[in-house]
Amino acid sequence: MEFLEPSMLVLLALVAFVAGFIDAVAGGGGMLTVPALLSLGLPPHIALGTNKLAATFASSTAAFTYYKKRLFEPSFWVPAFIATLVGAVAGTMIVDAISTEWLEKALPLIILMTAVYTLWPKVQHANQNTLPAKCSKVNKKQYIQGFTLGFYDGVAGPGTGAFWTVSSMALYRLNILLASGLAKAMNFTSNFTSLVTFALLGHINWLLGLTMGVCLMLGAYVGAHSAIRFGAGFIRPVFVTVVIVLSVKLAFDAWF
Repeated sequence: MEFLEPSMLVLLALVAFVAGFIDAVAGGGGMLTVPALLSLGLPPHIALGTNKLAATFASSTAAFTYYKKRLFEPSFWVPAFIATLVGAVAGTMIVDAISTEWLEKALPLIILMTAVYTLWPKVQHANQNTLPAKCSKVNKKQYIQGFTLGFYDGVAGPGTGAFWTVSSMALYRLNILLASGLAKAMNFTSNFTSLVTFALLGHINWLLGLTMGVCLMLGAYVGAHSAIRFGAGFIRPVFVTVVIVLSVKLAFDAWF
């Protein structure tokens, strides 16, 4: 890739800040950062790997914020941790075996579908910050959920946080704050696991990843505190509109 002008780095930094904020509030910040990286002409493998580096900054910041506010209990979610890690490694290895041409055509469609999905009505949720009773059925749900979403995050990634939040509310009857806390912790797990794998495969642009990562971290810090105080409703319409526009552009470039 050719050397980027400083103005382009500044623009990417702004996109990353907004994406970090959105990811901490509603999930799905990768639906902004992945299209932004692809629009620079990065090969899909490099765009996904670079996004994992940047996203790890944001997810670690958001996860720690929710943990500090007592909205995430690590010991309860050990099966989900294990399954997410395994799924993320498997998904990342699959990406390395997929042709670049196929990824260029598939990624815009994945991003667009996940953006449209966020428009659907969400599952009703409880009002109390309480966890379900620990049992084998809950553990089984965690293994299945963790592997499935970890695998998806390793293969593509955009929308993973939103999927974690919605599925956790449905599976465990968690309220939105506990589901968001779980989503950020599991997102960090799969992001970091995929990051290590992508790094070993040489699929990362470190300058872009670190630049965007710092800005994602700042956005995630602001977003996590805003989510805890205000909720996610105010950001979703703008978020979905921007993502759909970017996805349609990428799809047009890849297919036509």
